Amino acid sequence: MCGRFTLNQSAEALVEVFGLHQVPDLAAQHNIAPTQMVATVLQNPESEKREFKQLHWGLIPSWAKDPKMGAKLINARAETVAEKPAFRSAFKHRRCLVLADGFYEWQRQQGKKQPFYFRLQDGQPFAFAGLWERWRCPRQPQGETPTNDEIISCTILTTAANELLQPIHERMPVILEPQDYDLWLDSQVQTPETLQQLLHPYPAPAMAAYPVSTLVNNSRHNSPECIMPLTEKNAPTNQLN
Repeated sequence: MCGRFTLNQSAEALVEVFGLHQVPDLAAQHNIAPTQMVATVLQNPESEKREFKQLHWGLIPSWAKDPKMGAKLINARAETVAEKPAFRSAFKHRRCLVLADGFYEWQRQQGKKQPFYFRLQDGQPFAFAGLWERWRCPRQPQGETPTNDEIISCTILTTAANELLQPIHERMPVILEPQDYDLWLDSQVQTPETLQQLLHPYPAPAMAAYPVSTLVNNSRHNSPECIMPLTEKNAPTNQLN
């Protein structure tokens, strides 16, 4: 699964890597958690150009009666996404890139959960395969407090873990190859078989991992300490010993 990730990149870097016209300056995010706003890229169906958007993390299906449902839908399994009622329409028509430069996963050790940080070897930003949805608040009964009129939300797809993650967790987020961004964003492409070919584990040799402080266990902690190796001997490597 993917329950926490990071994005600590300049606007200029995001513009260059993701082919965007403009990106606002973003505060460094070392511990992004579900229900927070996340940086994404969508394709404008009219201009066919990529657009930067900040979306609510936790997909709220358009037919949901309660937006709190999104908290349970932060991830979608790649193997079944084309079939699940909550995701199948978005999988066909509303795909996005969720921008990141690392993510966390936890391993149970002696009754405790030890967090590990995963990123690319070159430290560059990358994109998770995401889906987005537009939810509009149904008419409220008289006397009840209205909720937000509209929420645009997203989810992150997951797949089987690669060799680097397997000792830690059986799943990992789908990291798209840059050459596949256009295909993933193209809403005219709707064949599940075509899209499924993009949803595979990212090559383990291109990634690095190391244990980090349990500070990250609390989503209120959002400092560079969250991604620092526990000790110097735990410097980034593509092997988990």
